[in-house]
Amino acid sequence: MLEGMTTKDPRAAGLARFAALVADETRAVCLLALLDGRAWTAGELARHAGVAPSTLSEHLGRLVAGGLLAEERQGRHRYVRLADARSAQLVEDLAAQVAPGVRPRTLRQAGAGSAMARGRTCYDHLAGRLGIAVTDALTGRGLLLQDTGFALTDAGLRWFATAGIGLDRGSRRPLARACLDWTERRPHLAGVAGAALCRHALDTGWCVRIGSERAVKVTAAGERALSGLLGIEAEALR
Repeated sequence: MLEGMTTKDPRAAGLARFAALVADETRAVCLLALLDGRAWTAGELARHAGVAPSTLSEHLGRLVAGGLLAEERQGRHRYVRLADARSAQLVEDLAAQVAPGVRPRTLRQAGAGSAMARGRTCYDHLAGRLGIAVTDALTGRGLLLQDTGFALTDAGLRWFATAGIGLDRGSRRPLARACLDWTERRPHLAGVAGAALCRHALDTGWCVRIGSERAVKVTAAGERALSGLLGIEAEALR
């Protein structure tokens, strides 16, 4: 060994193996689909990825062994989901670095892409123009700071309480975190607060899921609620 040279970083091999987990288009398709925050059966993912169930089973095994996915079985069905919020953040952050370079080939693809850009779930929080509109409104009203990372103000904490949106202050996750939106190229609200707001929006019917992707649509009740609570005009939510 040459004088002054150091030994190879022992983490290098592990990093290379981990990076290889997402360096496959079929596995990447599965990871992106699971960003909807729900559990999928192996059969559903196989149809979504357009591969044989036996082929997908091998891919899922690698993702589970690598810690990106968690699995559970109910009877004959095998369900998988993203292992945790950190896994979801990793997938979303990687996706945000890739500009959508393929134009939709059908009206259906164009419609689905438009719906995803308008509003969607990013694992467990709101994204797309909807997520940005909510984030901007919270910031504009002094409820959320974006100066050096995201942070709820005291007024923001009171706003969540007044709106009836409970926050798990004992969680190990950050209360508020910036997540780069891959369609808007701007950060939207994630973390405990983002997840709680998204869950509340779906539970109360402010938003409903549409289609088989992660797209969500703001309902008339949601337009009224977001207008009253945050001053967001209905046109910005459509």
